[in-house]
Amino acid sequence: MTTWADNNQISAVGLSEHHATGDGFLAAPLQFAGMMVAGTRRVRVSVSALLVPLHDPIRLAEDICLIDQIAQGRFSVTCGLGYREIEYQSFGVNWSRRGQVFDEKLNILIRALRGHREGDSEHCIPLNPLPVSNINNLLMIGGNSKVAARRAARLGLFFCPAIDDKELGEIYRCYCEEYGFKHGFVIWPGEPATTFISHDPTATWKIIGEHLMYDAQRYGAWKHPNRRAYAESFASNIEELKQEGKYRVLSPEQAVESVTKNGSLHLAPLTGGVSIASGWESLRLFEDHVQPYL
Repeated sequence: MTTWADNNQISAVGLSEHHATGDGFLAAPLQFAGMMVAGTRRVRVSVSALLVPLHDPIRLAEDICLIDQIAQGRFSVTCGLGYREIEYQSFGVNWSRRGQVFDEKLNILIRALRGHREGDSEHCIPLNPLPVSNINNLLMIGGNSKVAARRAARLGLFFCPAIDDKELGEIYRCYCEEYGFKHGFVIWPGEPATTFISHDPTATWKIIGEHLMYDAQRYGAWKHPNRRAYAESFASNIEELKQEGKYRVLSPEQAVESVTKNGSLHLAPLTGGVSIASGWESLRLFEDHVQPYL
């Protein structure tokens, strides 16, 4: 499917990171991103979000640098804090200190990617070779809080909130001024909705609706008081899920209209255990009946 994306008008393939789910969520995004980059020529591969507190920062720097060398500017990482305590427990990381741990590891990661030596040991040598990409094209900061906005500005990195909150963007801009970061930039999610394409949306809902509902309920079970994200559904049945609009089945004509209005379309062909055949049907309809009109 990534090869298909590379040959069509898909701008980026997005990967996430979750652990201890029992649902087949991706637990090794950097390894998978490397495979995708190696098998493509054009499409950008993005990990959003990479849960930095769960990893050794020098190991992360080495892996990110390797993928960037292969990708030659087609790879990026949004660094995230995470919101599931069980993931921290699984890796032996202190949940109550997660913000401090995040900052400490981010500082090491950024310094390593910029070629600084870490520590006093003669074995702690800088990365060689260094990434080919400017760090602002390689690393970004995720989050949906004032603290996240400040973190991004302090580190001199672009900010990727999980929701279109213009007030949060203004907070980030103010912090950029405070820290002297003249090139601050917010990458807005743009109201993404998990989208399938079908000539008969009603019939397709009958086929994949239970899978989309499962996906919504499982993700919703990870509720955290500080989490705000479009993917979080409050539907209790398939009809409510349809009306909510965070999961959609669109006709090709509706998909063209959506792209024209919002500037993007979020295709997620294997959501919640949807069959590979159904996923491919959606992608082929995009290729044959949506893409020609963009």
